[in-house]
Amino acid sequence: MTEEEREIIAVIRDWITRDVRPKVNEVEHANSYPEEWIEQMKQLGIFGLAIPEPWGDTALSTPAYCQITEELATGWMTLAGAMGGHTVVSKLLLAYGTDEQKDRYLPRMATGELRATMALTEPGGGSDLQAMRTHARRDGDDYVVNGSKMWITNARRSGLIALLCKTDREADPPHRGISILLVETHPDDGGLAGFTVSRDLSKLGYKGVETCELSFDGARVPASALLGGEEGRGFAQMMRGLEVGRLQVASRALGVARAALEDSMRYATERETFGKPIWKHQAVGNLLADMATELEAARQLTQHAARRYDSGERADLEAGMAKLFASEVGLRNATSALRIHGGYGYSTEFDVERYFRDAPLMIVGEGTNEIQRNVIVGQLMKRGTVAP
Repeated sequence: MTEEEREIIAVIRDWITRDVRPKVNEVEHANSYPEEWIEQMKQLGIFGLAIPEPWGDTALSTPAYCQITEELATGWMTLAGAMGGHTVVSKLLLAYGTDEQKDRYLPRMATGELRATMALTEPGGGSDLQAMRTHARRDGDDYVVNGSKMWITNARRSGLIALLCKTDREADPPHRGISILLVETHPDDGGLAGFTVSRDLSKLGYKGVETCELSFDGARVPASALLGGEEGRGFAQMMRGLEVGRLQVASRALGVARAALEDSMRYATERETFGKPIWKHQAVGNLLADMATELEAARQLTQHAARRYDSGERADLEAGMAKLFASEVGLRNATSALRIHGGYGYSTEFDVERYFRDAPLMIVGEGTNEIQRNVIVGQLMKRGTVAP
């Protein structure tokens, strides 16, 4: 990483340590939206980390972006999630947007004035994106959108949604009829007619940020909202975007795994039984050794995938591996931290129980780990090699 990237990472790490970690339990247990911290993230330039000049100030490398995501998730996984979909939409615009679309959205996205999210999953659809029912019919200079989406993070506060939908329901194979529409929701201006954020979904963890169901009932979107200006490209576009999304989820898992390890090391040093710190008991020491080893392996795998993405080559295999392994490590580390803390790990006075609730999201978010295995084996067979 460059010196500038290392300095930015250090600033964000200091902010998390100083401002977030001392208060996070109170905010998380109240399920309060972290408005103050989101504003500070805007001031730190976090929402523009993937946006280069002339639209943004600083576009970091993907390895640096992953490290910053880890730092945020170490403090609170929700903060990393608040900018996850936003970054994917930024990357989609940079890679596939028309000049007009880039100029319209990217400058405001870089400052955080305009927040963005993506809408893929549907009720009953799950991971089978090609079976989606949300569709957009061309009507003059507009598309008329009907359908619904589920599990959409930041849905109430995002002014721009990258909506995956069918523009040709008769296409064969189905993915050739899928497009992305850049839907402006106008949350501060009365909203988009025919568009409703219908309900917030209750969750085990991932508190503070809203996760909602979206409904489109005859919503009219201008034809200029079609990403790239050409129908039928949306599935391939979104699959490339999901490479970044999966790297982001892997990095969130790293943050949770690291926080669980750091808390466990601290506790194992302070807590004594039978006349010595508990880390000196082999059962606890072995847990700590495994937690640290798997965390480092997951980080290296994620950084490798990030470098592959920056090379311009397809990184779905590497990003899938990183997301799969890092999310499983996050869940194991959270569980081991609870074991090490004993009864205190089950108490809401300690951060450990939050890690235990947050970690499972990463094994199902951005494509379940079962889907990641399908992606991995498909790319293995296509490439025909595992050579570096």
